[in-house]
Amino acid sequence: MLMPKRVKYRKPHSHPRIKGPAKRGVSLAFGEFGLKALEPKWVTARQIEASRVTISRHLKKGGKLWVRIFPDKAITKHPAETRMGKGKGAPDHWAAVVRPGRMLFEVGGLTLDEAKKALKMASYKLPILTKFVVREHI
Repeated sequence: MLMPKRVKYRKPHSHPRIKGPAKRGVSLAFGEFGLKALEPKWVTARQIEASRVTISRHLKKGGKLWVRIFPDKAITKHPAETRMGKGKGAPDHWAAVVRPGRMLFEVGGLTLDEAKKALKMASYKLPILTKFVVREHI
């Protein structure tokens, strides 16, 4: 499971409202095909891992995969059946803050059909709408 080795603060502020488009990581940088986010949401480390496994199964031996997001935000949670108050809950899991336009995954060394199928299967594992992107060859 993806998570940071160390963080400055154990319990970050929530900021549930993710405003505006992504400022960086919006274009294909490594592979020929990519999966781009179309809506804002927190994507958990488990969802990223499930998508990664799905893509790597379709790659088999050929092709290369780049994961362009990293879960660096700790999401806290109170234990079940706990009364209100008593401070903020303990860190429960990690999530990546994804804004519209952010490139989530990139693949290279595959045919168009193989890449489309692999990234479509991966998009089913994610909680957001995504779009398949192809690099424009000059």
